[in-house]
Amino acid sequence: MRLLFLTPGTGSYYCGVCMRDNALVRQLRLMGHDAVLLPLYLPLTLEEESASPNAPVFFGGLNVYLQQKFAWFRTAPAWLDRWIDHPRLLGLLGRFSGMTQGPEIGALTLSMLQGEEGGQRREVDKLVDWLATGERPDAVWLSTGLLVGVARRIREELGVPVLCSLQGEDSFLDGLPEPWRTYCWEEAGRRCLELSALVAPSRFFADLMEGRLGLARGTVRVISNGISLEGYAVAPVRPPFPVVGYLARLSAGKGLGTVVEAFVELRKRGRVPGVRLRCVGTSIPSDVPYVEEQKQKLRQAGLEAEAEFFANVTREEKISFLQGFSLLSVPASYGEAFGLYLIEAMACGVPVVQPRTAAFTEVVEATGGGTLVGDPSPLALALAWEELLLDSVRHRRLAEAGRTAVLQKFSVEQMASRFLELAAGVVSEAGG
Repeated sequence: MRLLFLTPGTGSYYCGVCMRDNALVRQLRLMGHDAVLLPLYLPLTLEEESASPNAPVFFGGLNVYLQQKFAWFRTAPAWLDRWIDHPRLLGLLGRFSGMTQGPEIGALTLSMLQGEEGGQRREVDKLVDWLATGERPDAVWLSTGLLVGVARRIREELGVPVLCSLQGEDSFLDGLPEPWRTYCWEEAGRRCLELSALVAPSRFFADLMEGRLGLARGTVRVISNGISLEGYAVAPVRPPFPVVGYLARLSAGKGLGTVVEAFVELRKRGRVPGVRLRCVGTSIPSDVPYVEEQKQKLRQAGLEAEAEFFANVTREEKISFLQGFSLLSVPASYGEAFGLYLIEAMACGVPVVQPRTAAFTEVVEATGGGTLVGDPSPLALALAWEELLLDSVRHRRLAEAGRTAVLQKFSVEQMASRFLELAAGVVSEAGG
């Protein structure tokens, strides 16, 4: 099959969705399929080799912004259009990604969801024209529901089905100011009705988005995320002291502050001698002040030397950190759609301790690789860590169960096979 995946690039930091899509496309190519990953907005920042290194960037971030800000720019001359989409300029722009906010981002999000009816119609036309000049794909896959604005024109001009993955759209849309929040949810719901298939990485998130988008129950299918297991292994020797690990964006939403406060509680209790904290993950400039606040909490508790923070590490560094963790805990405060970091930890034989919320319950119960905490408070989390760290038999049992489950159910090969099965069915129904 010839499959085209559209995914938003970040330009400067690692994104879980981008890495999932890149691993998926690489695996599909290994399986003999003609799969292409096409970045939108900014170049992709990946922790492994790009599946489509020479692919052009569409909906260049600066172009999208200027066409929203200035109506006259929507008819700017072609030479200016090409200059603004130059890869070097987009790469530079990536350093400032994540800085647009407030009403401005609300209006821009709505415009993008409106597709050919929005302010970026020229960008939609450029993408469709590019697709029409090459070999027609059998299907087009959108990596996020925030891209549904392009689906109608692709379907009309190319006559191919458009599928879409859902993951994390709710937290983004709910963060928009009114009235844009309401407008965007309504437009996204209308546009999703036009898609050939919708997919979520967990039943929790499928049910959630069906309700938020006004879709019939059962509309959104579930295909769990998977990872390339290359390099993931249990460390032959564990560190001489226990390590509580955190692997996610270094931000409030992922629960970094809760982890720091729980670590302080754990150390106060004194039942796990020498335990340390390591926090690893993506960080953008706006995260830095928050991370400094967490370091200040540790300084005030006299624990600054017992905690370390590492931002924007490579894939190899990430695996090395995971192998040095005694447990992983990422108590995200919003409705996490999956939590790729959970299966990454389990692949290294590291048990997880998570709140009994969102998709965490689903993933932990499906793997047996961790424990769930009903009370999300720092003290309750600290007690759960303590219990696991002091019970070596249970720790070993959870570690072995989690790794076995990831190998059997959450590999990129498993994910790719399920994506192919769905795509083939949709293409067949469409008469392709």
